[in-house]
Amino acid sequence: MDDDSRTARWEQRLEMPLAVASLAYLTSYAVRVLARDLPESWRALCLATTLTAWAVFVVDYAVRWRLSGQRLRFIRSHPIDTVVLLLPLLRPLRIVKVYEAVQHRHGRPRLPLHGRVIAYAGIATVLLGFAGALAVYQQERDAAGTTMRSFGDAVWWTCSTLTTVGYGDIAPVTPLGRVIAAGMMACGLALLGAVTGSFSSWLLQTFAREDDERPPG
Repeated sequence: MDDDSRTARWEQRLEMPLAVASLAYLTSYAVRVLARDLPESWRALCLATTLTAWAVFVVDYAVRWRLSGQRLRFIRSHPIDTVVLLLPLLRPLRIVKVYEAVQHRHGRPRLPLHGRVIAYAGIATVLLGFAGALAVYQQERDAAGTTMRSFGDAVWWTCSTLTTVGYGDIAPVTPLGRVIAAGMMACGLALLGAVTGSFSSWLLQTFAREDDERPPG
């Protein structure tokens, strides 16, 4: 059995565990951030769940690296997987990749290419926005001079950041909060560009098809 077939079988076997690990990671992290009066035993359980989920990501990455036989080329050919493994903020985005793999395994995807891009970008935006709001709120809520006093403030800031509006009424003041903000700005631009580009391309193809089908006059 060649490396590609073994890698494909491993990825199919890990589809659901990775989806569960992604949801468990996001849930446990959200509970730790939002439930400030949580008993210490429950906080320890949430931390253990978070670390266990991350361990699943590490095992999956290591096995696929070994099965690929590419060594350092695997990192260059799988940049998203590498970034997701290193940056906790992006780990819930694995849910999008698992969803796409399940759609392909059940046959041809129901949505056309443009619809899939918009759908996946929408799911990724929601997951990234929620995780980003949690991360920024954790850093900003107790900082001196903060304007982000509640999780609702963090969600409002996230919406204005991802949509590139940037009202400026709420802004991070801590160094790590600003680093997270810079990453979310870049992701917001990329996701917004993917959606608008796909939608524009779909409109152009639709109008071109209508022009081709219109009888000559």
